[in-house]
Amino acid sequence: MSSAIVNATTETLNWLSMAFDAPLAWAVVFGIPIGGHLVVEVLLVLVILFQLSRKSYKPPKKPLTEKEIDELCDEWVPESLHPPITGEMLVQPPTLESAAGPHTIVDGREVVNFASADYLGLIGNEKIIDSCVGSLEKYGVGSCGPRGFYGTIDVHLDCETKIAQFLGTPDSILYSYGISTIFSVIPCFAKKGDIIVADEGVHWAIQNGLYLSRSTVVYFKHNDMASLASTLERITKGNRRAEKLRRYIVVESVYQNSGKVAPLDEIVILKEKYRFRVVLDESNSFGVIGNSGRGLSEHYGIPIEKIDIITAGMGNALATDGGFCTGSTRVVDHQRLSSAGYVFSASLPPYLATAAVAAVNYLEENPAVLTSLRNNIDLLREGLSDVPGMTVASDPRSPIVFLQLKKSTGSPMSDTQLLQKIVDRVLKEDSVFIVTSKRSTLDKCPLPVGIRMFVSAGHSEADLLKASKSLERVAWSLLSDVA
Repeated sequence: MSSAIVNATTETLNWLSMAFDAPLAWAVVFGIPIGGHLVVEVLLVLVILFQLSRKSYKPPKKPLTEKEIDELCDEWVPESLHPPITGEMLVQPPTLESAAGPHTIVDGREVVNFASADYLGLIGNEKIIDSCVGSLEKYGVGSCGPRGFYGTIDVHLDCETKIAQFLGTPDSILYSYGISTIFSVIPCFAKKGDIIVADEGVHWAIQNGLYLSRSTVVYFKHNDMASLASTLERITKGNRRAEKLRRYIVVESVYQNSGKVAPLDEIVILKEKYRFRVVLDESNSFGVIGNSGRGLSEHYGIPIEKIDIITAGMGNALATDGGFCTGSTRVVDHQRLSSAGYVFSASLPPYLATAAVAAVNYLEENPAVLTSLRNNIDLLREGLSDVPGMTVASDPRSPIVFLQLKKSTGSPMSDTQLLQKIVDRVLKEDSVFIVTSKRSTLDKCPLPVGIRMFVSAGHSEADLLKASKSLERVAWSLLSDVA
């Protein structure tokens, strides 16, 4: 044994001896009875403290030789930047060659289009095109800067005012990209430690916003108010800490992944009972649901101020791009300084803002377009009711008609492949353009996949009958065994 080790051991024993004697002395002074277990516990604590206070011994590292470095480099295999390329990844999607109206050109031929959410049939509307042309001539294609840095143009303010007046809210704020609206708004108001209760069927943009917020997220069963009520009860019952946190319920008015319509009246009752705030995404209901297209609050007769935050993309009913958030003045003002999608993105091209204003004006001047849309929804649902092996799962009020398999093939991937075969044959054989509800690997929605058809007021009765008959014929040849 080396002298250094002997000296270290002797030093440790001496230190422990003094440390052991000290508590004995204090025990005697204060008359504390000393038991064997107490002495052992004190000794163990002192040993642990002594060891923690010492610097750890690290043997000197021997540098690698050049040969060893070369061998390690030869053996190293970097992890792939992407998963293996599959056949599905190599498939090229259909290419549009004209405006995505009720009829469009796909890969060189005219088709009936049910793949674009042009609910009011405004793509190609002359008044909207004229407003865009005038805006392009006056402002050009963009401001080349965010709203807070010389990117605000008067038409942006006009559009925000128009939307707020249409919905009856104090103020609204524009975003440059529809999908970024909701996943910028959620992290703007919800932070780490806050509680968010969200429907399990929300689309990917909302999922991304929930993730970016770093809040505690709890999901309830899709459009199930009993599940929502039990979730809120579980979170708040006897939890004093939860009472001091910001708490939100996040739902869609019309769910993109199912076509279901949220029961907003019941949600508001639960919100007020458990003292939560509601964030409502109206991307697929703004301009569609309600007597005058003002959304779900109008449909249920709920005062708009009871909905704390409302967002919507403008790429659907308004046939433009971008998005907006509307609510109280304080809600809007907070986003102008704290919302990443607003602060750091170049402002919405002015011609898109003027198109949104023209679209809202058109809706106000032509309320009959909503009657045409609802008649088309009813007609298509009726035609699809007899498609073998499939069922219409969406709400009768939804402009998204969602078809699901009556019997799953066993996995979402195989279901998607089967549905894609149907979609491809309908396009190839009957020139009807429809799409499946494909989801990326980032999308964690657990709902069944299906065929998603967007109904437009611009579709004719012949278009709707053609689509339903085509689906019925193709599904009969592929799904007759599960009908």
